[in-house]
Amino acid sequence: MKEFLNNIKHTFRSLGHRNYRLYFTGQSISLIGTWMQQMAISWLVYRITNSAFMLGLVGFLGMIPTLILTPVAGVFADRYNRHRILIITQSFAMAQALMLAAIIMLRMVSVWHIVALTMFLGLVNAFDAPARHAFVVEMVAKKEDLSNAIALNSLIFNAARLVGPSIAGILVAVVGEGMCFFINGISYIAVIFALLSMRITPRMMQKEDRPIMQGFREGISYTMGHPAIRAIILLTGLISLVGMSYVVLMPIFAKDVLRGNSGTLGFLMGASGLGALIGALFLASRKSVKGLEKVIMVTTNIFGISLIAFSFSRVLWLSMAILIFTGFGMMAQMASNNTVLQTIVHDDKRGRVMSIFMAAFMGMVPFGCLLAGSLASLFGAPHTLAVLGILCLVGSFLFSPKVRLIQEGIE
Repeated sequence: MKEFLNNIKHTFRSLGHRNYRLYFTGQSISLIGTWMQQMAISWLVYRITNSAFMLGLVGFLGMIPTLILTPVAGVFADRYNRHRILIITQSFAMAQALMLAAIIMLRMVSVWHIVALTMFLGLVNAFDAPARHAFVVEMVAKKEDLSNAIALNSLIFNAARLVGPSIAGILVAVVGEGMCFFINGISYIAVIFALLSMRITPRMMQKEDRPIMQGFREGISYTMGHPAIRAIILLTGLISLVGMSYVVLMPIFAKDVLRGNSGTLGFLMGASGLGALIGALFLASRKSVKGLEKVIMVTTNIFGISLIAFSFSRVLWLSMAILIFTGFGMMAQMASNNTVLQTIVHDDKRGRVMSIFMAAFMGMVPFGCLLAGSLASLFGAPHTLAVLGILCLVGSFLFSPKVRLIQEGIE
């Protein structure tokens, strides 16, 4: 029992830092609302359009600002107060969710309202993501706890991913999508309150008179000139392009392949979230970043194989079981990439490198959504997902010669 308690304490050791504990609590609440909204939007779009292509198009247009603006926004994360940036971006995200709720409840919604507000959220996230990822190091005083804090970030993200869609599936069936958006808007109060309650020691920043674009070019040069960082960024971009878009196809599998409803979609998303939660716990329990380069390769293979297996399933319980492995592989792979980058990057370039990582991670997803939606319209969702899974395995094969480079970067 004592050993078990020590393991639990070790797994959650980052919560010993007050600021991180506040952030963890606020995000745990807010992210449930975020996942409720994501599930409700995908269901709403498919309900009012009945189009796989429109699912992909909405995903593409909503996330394209992230690809365009995130690398430049990383310069702001290095030059300005990350804490204040997060308070502003979270406030704008809250406003977006409440506007969505209003147009649904007033029965004014059209697919183009959804597109406009989703694009607005993409703009907000472009500035929020690099600041949030770079801010972790300011909340955790001990550098040796940094990898644990990153893993716990993934833990709450995916715990919410498990809970949020399940709640949303019930609410959509009973009262409609608008309530999901309203609850998400209210949930932002928790993370904003947590941010305002923190006691942050201002980090030392040199006054920058150089143009923003010069700082951006320096970040690109540093990132692509570092072999280990470059390998991780390229793999992240590839997997995000061909693998992460599987989520946009879930309403089609729930409604047309498995002959279900919004509740079925909630179960599928919840199963994927459970796998991701297990992956986050696995990473949080690790004592060192050493060996993560092998974890990246193995979990990429797990992700690709599970996507192929899911494409062949026509039984709900089997599909849910496979999605547990899908969620595990996806989360463990991306979180390992994040952890390795945060470990080896120089602090004065942290915001820019993380912004490029987020551009590869989130910025490729809209193209993947458009690709997946287009292919699904032509060849069907099952065949499309099988091909995307095969491409993930190709990415793992291409990445394998770079494992040694990453190992040297960690050491």
